[in-house]
Amino acid sequence: MMLPLTEHHWPAVQAIYAQGIATGNATFETQIPTWAAWNAGHLGHSRLVALNEQQHVVGWAALSPVSGRCVYGGVAEVSVYVAAEARGQGVGLQLLQALVQASEANSIWTLQAGILQENTASLALHAKAGFRTVGFRERLGQLHGQWRNVVLLERRSPIVGAETSVTEPPAASISA
Repeated sequence: MMLPLTEHHWPAVQAIYAQGIATGNATFETQIPTWAAWNAGHLGHSRLVALNEQQHVVGWAALSPVSGRCVYGGVAEVSVYVAAEARGQGVGLQLLQALVQASEANSIWTLQAGILQENTASLALHAKAGFRTVGFRERLGQLHGQWRNVVLLERRSPIVGAETSVTEPPAASISA
C-alpha cells in the first residue's frame, strides 16, 4: 500500500535512509538530516511511503528540485529507498511507478536520478521503471575519502511536456 509521506512517517523513513547510507552505495550523504532539513530539501508533493501487510513502512520515495529557476520547475531528482528486509520484493518498482504517476499529476516532465556506479540494483530498478542512461560523471564526489562515479538517468514523461515542441535555434546568418 502507498501513502503520502508525512512527518508522522519520519522515524521509519529515517531508519530506512540510515540503512541506505550504511551500504556505502546509496548516497553521498553520511548523516541523516533532521525532518526540517529533509522536508525543506524535497518538493511538497510526490512523497510516498510503501507499507507492508502489517502497516510498517518498508520504503519511501520523494522528489527534490534540481534548480530554483522556474524554467526547471518540471524537472525533479528522484530518491527511492527500500528497507533491507523488503529488498528484492518489488517494493522499489512499486514506489517508482507510483512516484512517476504522482510527478505527472504535479506537472513534472523529467525525472532524473544520479546513482553511484556500484549500485547495480538501483540502476536495474530505474531501468525497469523506464529510466534511460544519459550520462556518466567520473569522480563526481568523494565518499569516505574515495572518489565515486555517478551514472545519470532520466525518465521523460510521455504525458507532461509532450504537447510542446522543441524548436531548433535559428541558423546563423553569414554576411559576405
